Amino acid sequence: MQRVDVVIPCYNYAHFLQECVESVLSQANVDVRVLILDDASPDNTPEVGMALASRDKRVAYRRHTVNKRHIATYNEGIEWAGGDLFLLLSADDYLLPGALGRAAELMHNHPDVGFTFGNALIAESDGIITKRVDPLGDNNVPAMQVLSGPQFMRLSGASNLVPTPTAVVRTTLQKQVGGYHKELPHAGDMEMWLRLASHAGVGYINEDQAVYRRHASNMSLQYYGQSILPDLRQRKQAFDILFRHGADSLKKDEKLRRFLAKDLGKEALRLAGMAFNNFDVATAVAIQRFALEVSPEVRNSLPWIKLVCKQTIGPKYWCALNSIGRRVAG
Repeated sequence: MQRVDVVIPCYNYAHFLQECVESVLSQANVDVRVLILDDASPDNTPEVGMALASRDKRVAYRRHTVNKRHIATYNEGIEWAGGDLFLLLSADDYLLPGALGRAAELMHNHPDVGFTFGNALIAESDGIITKRVDPLGDNNVPAMQVLSGPQFMRLSGASNLVPTPTAVVRTTLQKQVGGYHKELPHAGDMEMWLRLASHAGVGYINEDQAVYRRHASNMSLQYYGQSILPDLRQRKQAFDILFRHGADSLKKDEKLRRFLAKDLGKEALRLAGMAFNNFDVATAVAIQRFALEVSPEVRNSLPWIKLVCKQTIGPKYWCALNSIGRRVAG
């Protein structure tokens, strides 16, 4: 059996920790090892973590004396890993039965695959499942699929395609590409998947692999005002870092660079439209300028034309027209 080393960063999630760890220890057809990294939690994480480690020799518990934040904690976990495969699993998430076995099987059968990912279920803080995330959709997608690195990067574009608790990485490749960048506290995952894909193929498992828990501290709201532009700028920074640190072939791929920039520009226009609909005209204009900055081509796109029409009409009359249109369509 392949060994999967699972690092569980934990900050103030003692009440979720046992379910998370047990979901790993119960995985079939793989040899698992768990490291709980307690980032100086002020709750009773030490009590729960040490109890879990005392009950099962596959579990180790380590506590920071000061809070190092998530990027440093992730990189500490990467340094510790030594098995065939590696997974970073937040303490508030958990795996579903068979997840690691399916990932290990795909990667055993396809040595060119650098990491795998799959579908995830979204649960509220009370554990009730409310949504399913199918990254590749649910129309005629095979149970297992292998994508080339460039295929994956184009599918991902300017968004994070991968539900993080489902991402199982080949440890040798993870060590080769290095850890997470401290400059990307919010776009680090997206950049990491793209960086890995610049070196290897990517496996997709069309099964529910993990449960991602959504709660007040991590919920992505439909509209988040002044944080939209900083988020977009960090995605641009992620692309800049990617093309500096990715595989040599990636550094010369100007076509892909333009594609990612254009996709980021289109996503910026979508968010600018959202800001406009929320009567935040100043933010909409700032995001629109950012879109033009990253990709001048977006000026000829349908989202740009639509946004300009909205701005010409004004938010009040646009919302009125939109409301009438919805009633007519209904």
